[in-house]
Amino acid sequence: MTCFSFLRGRRSNPPTRHSSELDDELSDVHNVVLYSYKELRMATNDFSPTNKIGEGGFGSVYKGKLWNETMAAIKVLSPGSTQGVKQFLTEIQVISDVQHENLVKLYGCCVQGNHRILVYNYLENNSLAQTLIGGRHSSIQFSWQTRVKICVGVAKGLAYLHEEVKPPVVHRDIKASNILLDKDLSPKISDFGLAKLIPANMTHVSTRVAGTIGYLAPEYAMKGQLTCKADIYSFGVLLIEIVSGRCNTNSWLPAEEKYILERAWQLHERRELVSLVDTALNGDFDPEQACRFLKIGLLCTQDFPKLRPSMSTVVKMLTGEKDFDENKITKPGLITDFMDLNIKSAPKTKAQINRPSPNFLSSGSDNLDSSTLSPGPSSQATFTFTEVYDRSV
Repeated sequence: MTCFSFLRGRRSNPPTRHSSELDDELSDVHNVVLYSYKELRMATNDFSPTNKIGEGGFGSVYKGKLWNETMAAIKVLSPGSTQGVKQFLTEIQVISDVQHENLVKLYGCCVQGNHRILVYNYLENNSLAQTLIGGRHSSIQFSWQTRVKICVGVAKGLAYLHEEVKPPVVHRDIKASNILLDKDLSPKISDFGLAKLIPANMTHVSTRVAGTIGYLAPEYAMKGQLTCKADIYSFGVLLIEIVSGRCNTNSWLPAEEKYILERAWQLHERRELVSLVDTALNGDFDPEQACRFLKIGLLCTQDFPKLRPSMSTVVKMLTGEKDFDENKITKPGLITDFMDLNIKSAPKTKAQINRPSPNFLSSGSDNLDSSTLSPGPSSQATFTFTEVYDRSV
């Protein structure tokens, strides 16, 4: 199965006029309904603020009821963004041809006039970022068994993308806000706008950085070398977040506890990993299994990509089908390590010297828009760039 073998899409209404930029790309889309803008306005009660369930750099997400009474999550991209067009097309192309119980399902899209809208299955319990990680504003109780189910489900979804889809799909933005939960708290990987394929004749794709600070693998953040191992690193960070119940970065904590991955490594060296487990569990968890999950998170985030296990191996480790030698766990690639490297290697311009430094310094001053960094305990930034392919073997 390939991600780009498209057939003609179905329309829910009479044909609507596409923008010329999207005509060619959308003429042969597989398994995607084309909705009219009017239809989606009605579904969301004219995109009422009361129906808004999410917002990001791309635009807003609304809950809506389609003409057949199906509930949907309707993702409206901000108008006038050329980057938005590219991500819109990528998301359609990738997700329209892949199906897995741990991936969101794309119902269709709208490309009428300047409107670019994606329509997904509605997931009742929002994202991990809004329910479990950091906030504590949710009424959902995440038992240890539920956390295990979420960790294994996300791992299975990634293993499918990396090892069963041909060519492999690298998500590039695995993080808590992109893991959605259905009514049974089963996880679904969402937001494929940054996804890339790794062609069979290439060892990696060379690209400028795209992703979210705190989840970026060092070799990708520093050198732009993208492989499936970058997703595995991000998953390792997410795994530790789920077990600990806290965001990967919390600027309100003492320096030694600010970054969750650093903290996990320190506690691993002291054989005190169990102290990182979320106190909200009130001790109702399996200590041996919890520490095992944290160690798997450290395995996934090792500095050298070749030392990270494949996602299918991770699934077996999480389910207890495969053991691992914890003595082989090496120091993970820590955000502070490549922050220090950038500080030492990147010459500062006069403008940089005269302005406050963001929480993270990228490998080039143009690689990070510091305006996306908001103050607070879990400040993160997402940034994207144009990619190029490296055919070296």
